[in-house]
Order: sequence, then structure tokens, then C-alpha cells
Amino acid sequence: MSTQHSRTAARAMISPAVMLLLAWMLIPLCMTLYYSFRRYRLLTPERQGWVGFGNYENFLTNPAFFHALTNTLLLVGGVLIITVVFGVLLAILLDQPIWGQGIVRILVIAPFFVMPTVSALVWKNMFMNPVNGLFAYGAKALGLQPYDFLSQAPLASIIGIVSWQWLPFATLILLTAIQSLDSEQMEAAEMDGAGPFSRFFFITLPHLARAITVVVLIQTIFLLSIFAEILVTTNGGPGTASTNLTYLVYAESLLNYDVGEGSAGGVVAIILANIVAIFLMRMIGKNLDA
Repeated sequence: MSTQHSRTAARAMISPAVMLLLAWMLIPLCMTLYYSFRRYRLLTPERQGWVGFGNYENFLTNPAFFHALTNTLLLVGGVLIITVVFGVLLAILLDQPIWGQGIVRILVIAPFFVMPTVSALVWKNMFMNPVNGLFAYGAKALGLQPYDFLSQAPLASIIGIVSWQWLPFATLILLTAIQSLDSEQMEAAEMDGAGPFSRFFFITLPHLARAITVVVLIQTIFLLSIFAEILVTTNGGPGTASTNLTYLVYAESLLNYDVGEGSAGGVVAIILANIVAIFLMRMIGKNLDA
């Protein structure tokens, strides 16, 4: 009886927090769904009305939508490839006994704690500026013409900025996984004549499979909502060259003043993100079961 009373008391104590969390999540979602079915422009707020799926049709038939969807996939895929490949290499390097190992690890992980807006501003003004950036000075020193990264390769530049920020996260997870690798297994393989590449592909890489799936899952969820780096550096341009779904929703809502279509875009983005998350969860579940 006391156990039942304890459970009832525990549920009563946590219920306010649960209700607050549900309200925090459900109220914005319900408001977004509500406005996605209505005509609501900020410039003409008096002209409201129920339009059904008209906002969704306008958003999905918008020529910028397919560009934004393609850019989103390229952005997520490019960052994942860079962070996983270089994360594995950095993790292996940091696992080696070197002088000042602790300081080196802190310096490698430090970029992950820089705010996205600050990171984008630093890369835009200090590195990629075609006049005063460090890359421009390096090109001039070599007798080359400075390259305007954000104008001529905007999406690739954003992929580089975001990869620099997320590489420490992947390195940290993969380094932890490498440190759990049985050293006796590696020593036995070395004594049997296995070279460094054979030990990497047949022992280290299979051991990192679960850690890599975790990195891919977590990063994908966050990379689908990249926004600050695009807003600060390229504003989605030139044209729609660096516009992803998140920035397109922002542009429709606050730049074109169409809250209805922007809300429909937000719902579409949520649906696509959940589809990707479910697919990745199944993939990681099968990997963990194996």
C-alpha cells in the first residue's frame, strides 16, 4: 500500500513539470498547424480566412522548395562525410601518446563550444573575406587572385563552417569509442603480422561502427535545422544557392510576410525531419542489436 502511495505522490510531484513541457511543445505546434490552414499575411492581416491545403500547395510548388530541399540534403550529407572521416582520423591521432596530449584535446574540442553566430561571423570576416580575409592574404602572397568563397561557392562554404563546428563533437564520441578498444587485440594482430591499414579496416573501424551511427543520428537531427550560419553569411543567396528548408520557412514567414505559407513550410519540415529521424533510429537500432 505504501508503495502505491509513493508512486501516486511521485506522479503528482512530476505532473506539473510534464504538463509544462507538453504545453511548451504542443502550443507552438498547434498554432503552427492552425495558421498553416489559414490565409494570414502580415501586410494585410484583415484578409484572413480558411484556405485548407492551399498554403501547402503554394509552398510545395514554390520553385525555391526543391532548391532548398536539395541544399538541405547536400548540407547534411556533406557535413556528415567531413565530420565522420576527419573525426575518425583525429580520434586515432589524439589516442596516440604525444606531448601535451590534454592541451591538444582541449584545443581540438574547443570549436564545438563557440556559438554558431560567432563562428559564422569569424569565418565570414576573418577568413573568407575576399579583401581582408586570411585566405585572401594567403592567395595574394602566392601571387593568386583571391577567391570570394561566399559568393562563388556559398553552399560549400557553409558546409565548411558547419563542419568545423561539429567536427569536435564527432571526434570526442569517436575518441571515447577508440579508448574502449581492447589493446591486447591490437597487439595480437600486430604480432600476427597485420599492418596498420589492416588493423584499422578490420579491427578499429568495425569497433567504431556503433559510435559512428550515434554521431550520424545526433548530427543529422541538428543539421536539418541549420539557420544561423546561413543568415549571418549568405542570407540564403546568391538567389537560392544556399537556402535550406529552415531558411526558406524563415523567408516566407518574415521576409515575404506570409505566415500561412511559412507555417505550412514549417509543418512540411517537421514531417521530413521525423521521416529522417525514424529511418536513422531504425538503422541505429539494427546496428546496436547486431
